[in-house]
Amino acid sequence: MRIESFERGLADRVAIVTGAAIGNGRAFCERLAEEGARLVVADLVDPTATVEAVQAAGSQAVGIRADLTSAADAQRVVDLALTTYGRIDILVHNVGYYSEEPFELLDYDEWKRTMTVTLDTAFHMIQAVLPSMKKAGFGRIITFSSDTVWLGTPYLVHYVTAKMGIIGLTRSLASEIGRHGITINTISVGLTATQSAGESPVLSPILQHILPTQAVHRADEPEDIANVVAFLAFPASGIITGQTINVDGGVARH
Repeated sequence: MRIESFERGLADRVAIVTGAAIGNGRAFCERLAEEGARLVVADLVDPTATVEAVQAAGSQAVGIRADLTSAADAQRVVDLALTTYGRIDILVHNVGYYSEEPFELLDYDEWKRTMTVTLDTAFHMIQAVLPSMKKAGFGRIITFSSDTVWLGTPYLVHYVTAKMGIIGLTRSLASEIGRHGITINTISVGLTATQSAGESPVLSPILQHILPTQAVHRADEPEDIANVVAFLAFPASGIITGQTINVDGGVARH
């Protein structure tokens, strides 16, 4: 379900959305475009379909393939935004990785991969956008955590640890950059009824268990999260920073 437009409250603003080729990332791009934002669509895989969807809706968009575990690739994304549009107002960083494994069997390389994809990419992208935002005296940075950090979901210790790290990054960095007119907030996303979750031997039964415990008895949809992204991107939300906003249907936490 989508909230009504805020009368194109992001007209002429420029947003970088990472992890934007499919799923939630594409929904974020489409929602920001509805509000008038011009988009840089970045992903490890080809983002052309998202670019075309945004353009078909009447907004501007350019795409770029980038491996954001690389600081150089993160800078390429930022350079594309500045070259194309001359500014960066919004960063929606939607990159993460998870696998399911009992902790005692967890390979250290898998631990490192989870931290690298989830935390290092945020480090690189945020560092890359900050100089432009500080110069402009305005910025909106939106990161993503997970309800698993509150639920203590088993077999996801590495993922839960990384997503709790995103919350710490967001909270601490807010204190550093607020004086420059830049906010940073994280959205803690509930378990969404995606195909991958439904097929997962770990997540599928958890999904079936969680839904009846929610105050709102339906699964999260990409548009639910995209509405919150749009709200946090608006200039009018400038007093909100360092926060973790749960978008999970009011799931019970025992």
